[in-house]
Order: sequence, then structure tokens, then C-alpha cells
Amino acid sequence: SVGICPWNFPFFVMARKIAPALLAGCTVVVKSSEVTPLTCFRFAELMTEAIEAGELELEPGVLSILTGYGSTIGEALTNSPVPDIISMTGSTAVGQQIMANAAKHMTKVSLELGGKAPVIVMEDCDLDKTVDAIVASRVIFTGQLCNCAERVYVQSSIYDKFLEKLVAKMESCEVGAPRDEPAPACCGFVSKAQLDKVVGMVDRAKEAGAKVHCGGSAIDGPGYRYSPTVLTNVDQKSEIVQKEVFGPVLPVMSFDTFDEALELANDCEYGLASSLFTNDYRLIERARTELLFGETYINRFHFEAIQGFHAGWRKSGLGGADGKHGLLEYLSTKVVYVQQ
Repeated sequence: SVGICPWNFPFFVMARKIAPALLAGCTVVVKSSEVTPLTCFRFAELMTEAIEAGELELEPGVLSILTGYGSTIGEALTNSPVPDIISMTGSTAVGQQIMANAAKHMTKVSLELGGKAPVIVMEDCDLDKTVDAIVASRVIFTGQLCNCAERVYVQSSIYDKFLEKLVAKMESCEVGAPRDEPAPACCGFVSKAQLDKVVGMVDRAKEAGAKVHCGGSAIDGPGYRYSPTVLTNVDQKSEIVQKEVFGPVLPVMSFDTFDEALELANDCEYGLASSLFTNDYRLIERARTELLFGETYINRFHFEAIQGFHAGWRKSGLGGADGKHGLLEYLSTKVVYVQQ
């Protein structure tokens, strides 16, 4: 198997690709992101130390950890006829290129790609808990997470009250360095390119008429920091609502009926995560089948559990990771018929 890892969770995603492959009896080649190779190499050092100390039995060649650019190392791995599966976490554009490369040898792919998670907020929710969960789901890792809350739809009857609480909560989020005490709500972006991307998306939204309630600009000083931002007066078809921001920016819109909210939430090319805040179990049951996303969170923070199945629909990917179904990605089904 080949595993291609992103920069936002270098160790977690690498472990997610190595463990099920080894359990299934596969040898593994993992490529770290060229942006964050040291975490993966430290894991390789610890594995080597354990093998040399006799604490771990792993034959040479069973696990290999590489780093390098996608245009060189990644291209070589995904064009090779050797692997039986290529598992990749990253952008939709790169996933499409990997699919094209793998198609030459009909190699199976498992792709966890981008997201644009909608949040539906109903009038019967616990408003304070809802705001806390949404903000936590937006600013975690400075928003550089594929299943972060990316757009919020609020029932019109509570829109003003919700917006007031959301803006206050976002404004209270401290932006600092990872080792600050107390720990900040979010830190800087991974690179200047990521900061420039977020700045550009928000600036274009403002030029199109978006109203900025808080944030809306980069923060001076060390690191690539951006202030937690809330936007309203945005169009459903706009870039800020349809494309993944990957930063602490929340566009907020209103709706009247649950049917309308479902239509707005599903109006997106991505299909990874979604959430609903309500105490009405009739709506929860509808969301279970009518929200067209691989994951739906009910009245809780956006983050998957290892026993679940982290899988996207549409342009958010193919296949998935974690749990029983994640292990099955690394197995093939064979049927034997015996005639006596």
C-alpha cells in the first residue's frame, strides 16, 4: 500500500494509513508532506529504536517513510504498478490527479479530500452550547481541518440572537503561539501561501458586499495569523460559501424552514462533514438520510471518532478511514467454488 499524508495532521493521518495496512498484511510506503516531514521522521526514529531494542518485530522493507514533493515522489508512487491501494489525504485537485495516475494500472484508491461542512441551527436548540460547539469546530487548528464548520445556516426566528452570541464568542478567541500559556484558541497558518489564500477569499467576499462583524484581516506580528471572522450578507453561490476556506472564517445565512436548510446545506460540490443543532428527533431522523454528507454531527463539536468511518461523498473523496470499514479498504474479497 501507498499512503500520502497532508501537513495538517502529519502523525495522526500517517498512523491512520499505516495501522490498518499492517493489520491487513500489507507492506507500506508512506510519503509525508514536504511541509511537515520532521514529525513523520521522528516516528520512524522511534520505530527504529524499538526494533533495535527488541521491543518490536518488523522485517526490513515492511514499512518505509519518505518525504519529498508531490510532483516528484508522489508522481512516482502513484504512477507505479506495484501498489494495490493508494490512500491519500489532501486537496480535491491532487486527489483527481492521483485517480488519473492510478487508473493506468486500475489501482484502487482511497481518497479523503476537501470539505465545506454546513451547520444547520434550529430555533429549538440550546443556543449557548450550539455557539460554543460551532466556534470550537471553526477555530480548531486555526480552521485548517477538512471537517471544520465552514458555513452556518440559522433559522430566521433566532438569527439575530444567534449572531450576537457567535460574534462575541469569535471575538473572544485568542490568537497566539502554540506554547503560549494559557493556550490560545488558534495560532498561525502553516505557511504564507495559506494566509494569502484566506486573505484573498475574505477580501473578495467583502468586495462582493459581505458584512464583516468581527475579524476580516490578517494580524500583524510573527507568524501567519488571521483574526477569527464572521461574515453575513453573503450569497449562496459565492466563493466564500462554496469553496473551502481552511481558516477561522464563518459565513452566516438565515432560513425559514428545515426543507430550505437542507437544500442550502446540500448545495455544494463537497460531501464530507455536516452538523445539525436541534432537540427535535423528527428532524434528526430526517438529517440522518437527507443531509448528503459522509458524516453528520448532532448537537456536538465537529471531530470524528476512531471507531467511526471518516469518509466523504462527491468531491470530498472515495473510500475512507477508521473503524471496521477503514480496515476493509486494505482487503480484497475472493470467492472460491469447490465441486465435489
